[in-house]
Amino acid sequence: MKKLCSSILALLFLNNSVIALAQEKSIVVSSTTSTEQSGLFSQLLPVFEKKFGIQVKVVAVGTGQALDIARRGDADVVFVHDKPAEEIFLAEGYSTKRYEVMYNDFVLIGPKLDPAKISGGKEIQAAFAKIASSQSPFISRGDKSGTNAAELRYWKDAGITVSPSMSWYRETGSGMGPALNTASAMNGYVLSDRATWLTFKNRGDLAILVEGDPKLFNQYGVMLVNPAKYPQVKKVEGQAFIDWLISKDGQDTIAAYKVGGEPLFFPNAKK
Repeated sequence: MKKLCSSILALLFLNNSVIALAQEKSIVVSSTTSTEQSGLFSQLLPVFEKKFGIQVKVVAVGTGQALDIARRGDADVVFVHDKPAEEIFLAEGYSTKRYEVMYNDFVLIGPKLDPAKISGGKEIQAAFAKIASSQSPFISRGDKSGTNAAELRYWKDAGITVSPSMSWYRETGSGMGPALNTASAMNGYVLSDRATWLTFKNRGDLAILVEGDPKLFNQYGVMLVNPAKYPQVKKVEGQAFIDWLISKDGQDTIAAYKVGGEPLFFPNAKK
């Protein structure tokens, strides 16, 4: 009789565990390396998951790759920072609405010795022109990320064509952290989002040399992958995450994330 009761209890426990597992809610968020490497998700996700009981699984890659993952239907939500690319994503029908969430800015990092003589400048195009003219080492992510897309726009606006065949221009094909590591090792110039730079530890002889140009504004947006195109998209859970990000609670949580007393992102969801 004792063995029978033990067996029944074990079966009940197993059954309840299976039901609980089946009821566990989760979403996949395809996002950028800057939101991951800056530590922002470590601030946001525990708050959201505790409040809604929805687990968030983040795939952190460059913005271009993040959008491609969503185009394949392998994510429920995409959270990135390249507005022109996001608008193409919308026009293609992969989402039906884009929500602005927060912003920060890009900064131009370089060696303190500054061979291109750009320190203290306020115009990113002028700084890029001096780097090209001096043929000082420049590290590009070369990964179709939002940062890489912005960098290429700045070269184009400066009237300069860059190529990996140039001895001074090096593409890493990597995230922001590895690109900064390469710049530190080579004493080269690199464009970075401010949040990743503030949390970067291996700075070596690098410092912010150019900042403050309005062209360096860096907006982040979030979109639900279109469930009409991909029925497997978790519409309710994904929209709950988006709605929380743009709510007062979500915006306050973003604003509260600081490193050394300095905020990394500034919430600006539209009311």
